Order: sequence, then C-alpha cells, then structure tokens
Amino acid sequence: MIELFEQDIKTIDRQSSKGNQLKWRNESYWYKADYTGYEGIVEYIVSKLITKSTLHNNEITNYEIEEIQYKRRIWLGCKSINFLSEGWQLITLERLFHNYYGHSLQQAIYKINGDKERLEFLVNQTIRITGLTEFGQYMNKLLTIDAIFLNEDRHMHNIAVLLDSNGEYQYCPIFDNGASLLSDIRLDYPLEESFYDLIETVESKTFSASFDDQLDTSEQLYGKNLRFQFTKKDVSNLLKQDQLYSEEVKRRIEDVLFYQMDKYQYLFSR
Repeated sequence: MIELFEQDIKTIDRQSSKGNQLKWRNESYWYKADYTGYEGIVEYIVSKLITKSTLHNNEITNYEIEEIQYKRRIWLGCKSINFLSEGWQLITLERLFHNYYGHSLQQAIYKINGDKERLEFLVNQTIRITGLTEFGQYMNKLLTIDAIFLNEDRHMHNIAVLLDSNGEYQYCPIFDNGASLLSDIRLDYPLEESFYDLIETVESKTFSASFDDQLDTSEQLYGKNLRFQFTKKDVSNLLKQDQLYSEEVKRRIEDVLFYQMDKYQYLFSR
C-alpha cells in the first residue's frame, strides 16, 4: 500500500470521456485510483498479456495493482513507472494537432466521411507534424489491442507521441487501457448483467463506433503488425495471482477475455 497526499495529485490533459479519475505522481511512479469499476486490475492484466506478443518491451507501459491510501480512504488502483526521460514530453494527438493547426483533431476527424478517409487523415497529419513515418503501423497495433480487449476510451487525448530533449518526436509506449474488458460497472456494464449482451453494446471511439471496422480499416491500410502469444491458461494464472479484487470481477474478466480470444483467433500465433 502507498499513502499519497494532495501535493501528489496531478491534472493532465488525458481526461477520459467518462470523466477524470484520481491520478497522482510520486517520485518515479504514476498512480491511478479506480473510478468507474475495476480499471486497476484491467491495466495490470492488459499490460502483462501484451508482453506475450510481437511488441517490444519499449512499446509497453507496465502496470501493477496497488492499494492507495488518500485522505483516510483506501482505493484500489494501479501504478506505472514514469517512462519519460529527463527533458522529454508526452504530447497527445489532440494537443499536437491543436498546437499546429489551432483546432481540435477529434472534431476534424468526425467532419470526414468514411473510416478509411478518417484514419488516413489522422495518420497523415501526424506524420506531417512529427516525421514518424510508420505511424500507420503504430495505429494498427493500438487498434488491434483495443479490439481484443474492448478499450472503449481510445480517443485523441490518450493517443500520444513523445518529444525528446533534442526536439525530435518518438513513438510513445502503449498506455491507458483501463477502460477495457467492461470495467465500468458503475454506469454501463453492471456485474449482474450477462457479459454476452454487454459486449454487443461496447463502442470504440477513435474514428468509428465499431471495433471490427476500425481494425479492418487499419489492417487494409497498414497491414497486420501485431500478433499475440498468450493463452487462456496465462489469463487464468494472472487472475489467480491477485488477492485484492473480488472473484466476481475476476470471473467477468476471464469470461470476456476468453470470448474475445475465440473471436479473434487469427491474431494469435500458433
């Protein structure tokens, strides 16, 4: 357990579409408290599972489950090490676009008709500003992760690039997957309801409401750039290691993941 204080609270520009959960920075770690459900264990599970993939270690933000004491209350949540080197900045695509053009990328995307045209606009404008010529492949990796884990909160405030101390842009490690796996049990995905039915209601937010359409479009434009190697046994073993979240929550996560793994079998190496 970590005790955190008011001076550790951080306000950042990556607000979720459902509000802004409590976040703290203490020494070299970021901490986030659960806000709508079980985001902490989801961040942990997703980060551990995607290490068993074709991603490199420097592409992944590692999360651990953490109990957080703040103002006489104990919160469940997670922590991650600060991956920014001295003098580096994390810049969301929304901020990047606004700084360059003076208006919102999220709004600009939805003025364009067609998923293919929207994604091409997003990618081409990011390449133009940053010089990151493989940003389309990077987006395919993000959208592949979002499809299999049902991340409903991948908007322009939590896709980012890094600006290094020399003024050059770099790719950002994949972060902020807490709104995945039906974690919002407070509002949208109550534990007592069937996960089969709830899965059908989840919508993506990057440039389409359909995870499948987003994934298909990114694969058509930029290829398949990510394959997973984890198994259902890996999922169950990770969940068994946790002693803080309820068995009901862990069963929900396992059920959803098994369903998604069966649906997207082609994304798994054999």
